[in-house]
Amino acid sequence: MMDILRKVYYRLRPGQRRLARRLFYLPADVYERLSNKRPPLVPPRGRIFTGQGNFVAIGNNFLDLFIRHCSLKPHHHVLDIGCGIGRIARPLTTYLNESGRYEGFDIVKDGIDWCRKHYREFPHFQFTWMPLLNDLYNLESDRDAANLRFPYDDNSFDLVVLTSVFTHMQAGEVKNYLMEIGRIMKKDAHCFATFFLITETSEKYLEQSENPFFPFRYDNYFLHNKQVKNANIAYRHDFAIEMMESAGLIADQFYPGWWAGNPRDKCMDFQDVIIIKKRSE
Repeated sequence: MMDILRKVYYRLRPGQRRLARRLFYLPADVYERLSNKRPPLVPPRGRIFTGQGNFVAIGNNFLDLFIRHCSLKPHHHVLDIGCGIGRIARPLTTYLNESGRYEGFDIVKDGIDWCRKHYREFPHFQFTWMPLLNDLYNLESDRDAANLRFPYDDNSFDLVVLTSVFTHMQAGEVKNYLMEIGRIMKKDAHCFATFFLITETSEKYLEQSENPFFPFRYDNYFLHNKQVKNANIAYRHDFAIEMMESAGLIADQFYPGWWAGNPRDKCMDFQDVIIIKKRSE
């Protein structure tokens, strides 16, 4: 049943997908609004387009991971690439101090508009709309992520976050983003990025699956859906490492996700996590 729904979902245009979600969750959202049960900085369920699960719990967990694995401090400057509708920003409002800074950008205007409206009391939190072409999220643009220069100064961020961003980008776009990440990261900064990575273990898992999540295989990447190529993309692990090294970056830590059959209680996230640093001179 889920496979059928997913196929129907991917046949819709990006705006139609978001509208379908808003209609599906409309009764629950109306109830939460009338009963005052929605916590501050938590959007209506129908407005969320950044994955499944508990919006608050997932955001809180990511903050904990940033502190433990990326040495995040309250005065640090954070760049949230693909910030969505504030899942990472919300817990940071109570962690970053007045010397800290948050910048988020996303290609979906709805999320940026919502965040700009609801984060007005946090002047050190800024949200930027980047209208880039992506067949999963935005077809109303001719701007390409492969040629984007981030609107931030060199060496200006202590932490860069990409949760489920590289999983929706073509290789040329990933390479450009990695180059830009290397440019804007401070010397001792960390980048927390999630991927779907094809290792010996995950490839074996796909081969043994009756209905593999990535059925379409190419040299360096696998696709979930050939019609919507950015729906979900998995890169071969060695190829992803090569792209990082070409950008002057190194994979400092690697944590396989439970998407490929690994025990959930042993994993950091559903997707694979790589914590990236600048290569030492």
